[in-house]
Amino acid sequence: MSYCEFTKDLDENHLDKKYHDERYGFQTNDDDELFGRFILEINQAGLSWSLMLKKEENFKNAFADFSISKVAGFGDDKVEELMANAGIIRNRRKIEAVIYNANQIMDIQNINGSFNFWLNENIGLTLKEWTKLFKKHFKFTGEKIVEEFLMSTSYLKGAHTEDCPIYHKIKNNKPKWEKS
Repeated sequence: MSYCEFTKDLDENHLDKKYHDERYGFQTNDDDELFGRFILEINQAGLSWSLMLKKEENFKNAFADFSISKVAGFGDDKVEELMANAGIIRNRRKIEAVIYNANQIMDIQNINGSFNFWLNENIGLTLKEWTKLFKKHFKFTGEKIVEEFLMSTSYLKGAHTEDCPIYHKIKNNKPKWEKS
């Protein structure tokens, strides 16, 4: 069942419905917002997206409002603090990957001006090429994580089925995947 099908009859205030209708597949150009989505996708691995949406505010608080520069500065004490935080996914590999990835994004920002610009420069890559690129720069980035991150942020087509009204709303706003 597609996410569109799953959410179509949910109450308009349901977290999945709101995410589907207002954020999933929509463009964002803000590096910290992109990083936040990346954090959630990494932590979702092996778990449900509904759980991530329920914990999103906890993640936002735990990871400094998704500030790339602040998370890049997290040390061992912060890792231990995060491991004790019941509001997030307490997986050391995922936490350490998020911190490592924040540092990698800072390097990308220094070279390219922003994470968003770097992503934009790679529009048109296939999923396999994107995955290879992400694996070169980041940790905990298997093909499914990369695919969901890129679909959720408008870099790859597929967030919505073509019969979904939200698909047409996104298409009318010229999604990034159309620029390839």
